[in-house]
Amino acid sequence: MKRYLIGIAIVSLFTIAAVAVAQEVKDKMMSTDKHTILAPNDIKWGPPPPSLPPGAQFAVLQGDPGKAGSAYTIRAKFPDGYKVPPHWHPADENVTVLEGTLMMGLGEKFDTGMGHALTAGGFASMPAGVRHFAWSKGGATIQINGIGPFAINYVNPADDPTPK
Repeated sequence: MKRYLIGIAIVSLFTIAAVAVAQEVKDKMMSTDKHTILAPNDIKWGPPPPSLPPGAQFAVLQGDPGKAGSAYTIRAKFPDGYKVPPHWHPADENVTVLEGTLMMGLGEKFDTGMGHALTAGGFASMPAGVRHFAWSKGGATIQINGIGPFAINYVNPADDPTPK
């Protein structure tokens, strides 16, 4: 009988310890991981970063685009004819077209003859350093995701709208 009670006591102690460890792990996960759910009306739109031409609207949905190693998701609305001159990024960039038409081309010169039309559902992935350019036809809403830092380096420094 004594062995039976000691066995129950040991099992009980292990169970209490396991529950405590599980709660600690759960608390750490809850404090470091952020679950994000956004309805379209919850998205907060604002001007683009200074490194992009004015006229677009931007929204950061998740993460910190400027932080190295941080996963991020951005949305951008481009009006008809909006142009992003030839540029490159220090990290891979993934673009999904949600609405409208985004024209994209590769190279160091803005050449509409080299553009490829991406419509809703279209996707493009540019590895770090690849020179490319884009413009919208009739307006476009896109989603950009990657691992930060998100930065734009213009091939021609005169194209950079960032205030000096």
